Amino acid sequence: MQYISQIAFLVVVAVATYFLYKRITQIRKNILLGKAAGRNDNQPDRWKTMLLVAFGQKKMFKRPLPAFLHLLVYVGFLVINLEVLEFVIDGIAGTHRIFAPFLGDFYTVLINVFEFLAIGVLLSCVIFLIRRNVLGVKRFKGSEMKKWPTLDANLILITEIILMFAILTMNATDMLIQGQDEHYAQTGTFFFSQFLMPLFEGLSVSTLILVERFAWWFHIVGILGFAVYVTYSKHLHIALAFPNTWYSNLKPKGEMENMAAITNEVKMMLGMPVENAEEPPAEIGRFGAKDVNDLSWVNIMNAYSCTECGRCTSQCPANITGKKLSPRKIMMDTRDRAEEVGASIAAGGKGLEDGKSLLGDYITKEEINACTSCNACVEACPVNIDPLSIILQMRRYVAMEESGSPASWNSMFQNVETSFAPWKFAPTDRFKWADELNKEPN
Repeated sequence: MQYISQIAFLVVVAVATYFLYKRITQIRKNILLGKAAGRNDNQPDRWKTMLLVAFGQKKMFKRPLPAFLHLLVYVGFLVINLEVLEFVIDGIAGTHRIFAPFLGDFYTVLINVFEFLAIGVLLSCVIFLIRRNVLGVKRFKGSEMKKWPTLDANLILITEIILMFAILTMNATDMLIQGQDEHYAQTGTFFFSQFLMPLFEGLSVSTLILVERFAWWFHIVGILGFAVYVTYSKHLHIALAFPNTWYSNLKPKGEMENMAAITNEVKMMLGMPVENAEEPPAEIGRFGAKDVNDLSWVNIMNAYSCTECGRCTSQCPANITGKKLSPRKIMMDTRDRAEEVGASIAAGGKGLEDGKSLLGDYITKEEINACTSCNACVEACPVNIDPLSIILQMRRYVAMEESGSPASWNSMFQNVETSFAPWKFAPTDRFKWADELNKEPN
């Protein structure tokens, strides 16, 4: 029977590993649909940004209460999953609590720490469920948050609660079995799970073992299933937050990235020196971005890293004043389009030639035209996602490829080109307003 359990454990781990590898490989291919992006400069600053923003959750603490609850869940899962190491060894070797005899009383202390964090995770998830479904926090709403996004968030929270109960149930029944079965080592009392013991008192040893083993299997299978599920969920940010922050745009906010080929061409037309100019390509493929392959791979990784928390949208002045733009939706749409194209290519379909595109079929001109380019969304994002970069690239496509910008914008563009200012007057008249200040008063 023990050998069957060990074989079953290895099969479960192998199946989970296979699906996890397959999904990670597909996500990588989807991200690499984007163009190359040079983001390997200033490595000390990049490491610092990753440690502060992703690991230290620096930007989360702009909202202290949800930040504290999120920190409990974050630390809880990091520390509690250390116990999974023992699960894995026990599963492979056919042992039970293999570390208990070696660590003695310290083992009891460790499990009590794990249980304390499990209770913290459990309570935090309950509060998050209440915030989402009872209190109806505004930033969790929106047209893009219907059906699957809302269900996904609730499923994750409920799964975390059940997994924490599985740990407590396993420990409670384990304590009742100790002394009645030689395979169960004496571990001392676990503070929180002892309160569940009355629920199982009076059961036979065989029944207790059945409950304990069920809870053990439920937890390990749940962890492995959770790992696979996360790759399809907004909770993929658990892993991608780290590379996403490392590859952040370190330039000052507000500094827009120009197309180098066009910048050099304008400089040459104006007789300005061009430093380190590369040989221009025979033909520029596309001005701006119409579909995901026109974006950079960093843009697409940003989309996969989106937590769907809505902090960007809640800070967006366009959204606040009733415009259609939601930076969160921009990122979700980009991810959905990358998923659609990637799945089509994997199935031998049309891929990018399916007659659809990110701009038009997913994101409308009304949305991108509403953006004020203020960078509020970039500043608000807890993992340094940059929706503005995608918006600007799509606006560049509309302006330069389709000549489809609003008429008032085209007038401004023309004025900038001819008069070097948004207003229609000669550059020589620019400072005439100051002449009145220099006149002596009567």
